[in-house]
Order: sequence, then C-alpha cells, then structure tokens
Amino acid sequence: MIEKTYLKTKPECKVKFALPADKIGEAKSVAVVGDFNNWDSEANPMKKQKSGVFASTISLEIDTSYQFRYVLDGTEWLNDDMADAYVPSPISPDTNGVISL
Repeated sequence: MIEKTYLKTKPECKVKFALPADKIGEAKSVAVVGDFNNWDSEANPMKKQKSGVFASTISLEIDTSYQFRYVLDGTEWLNDDMADAYVPSPISPDTNGVISL
C-alpha cells in the first residue's frame, strides 16, 4: 500500500509505504529500498504496527519517479501491488515498482 501526501510548503511528498501482515508471512524484518536510498536495506527499515502491518514514511522530491521494492529478512524481494508502474530490473530478471510524484 502506498499513501502520498503532498506538502504545500515544500516541493516534497511524504510517501507512506506499508505491507499488510498477509504479504509478510513469517518475516522478522522488512525494509523499503530504492533509488531514493541507494537500495540500502538498512536505510529505511519498516516498523511493525499494532495491526501487524509494516510501514515507513519517507519524504521524497516531487516531479520525480523512483524505482523501489521491499526486502524481507534481507533475502526476499517483493513489489507493491499499488506501484504506479513496473520496469525491468537492471540486475535481475525481476521487475521493480515505480512511484511517480
């Protein structure tokens, strides 16, 4: 799930990335990675909410598109069903989600 909140005072958008418990399975850690954090799985760890959903909010520049994915337990990669588009990954046969702001 992706929620976009555009700021009126800055050229930024607060983007909330969230994964429901049924997508996570038994994973203990979840991170959102992408162009915005150099695909660093330690840069934006997602926090588990009381509902079981893992979520993280990141401020991103508007008028830009970013590729991203989720990493579960540092090994399993997932796309978000709510991504604006999908593009082929340059390093694997998978696709990356795209968010356009």
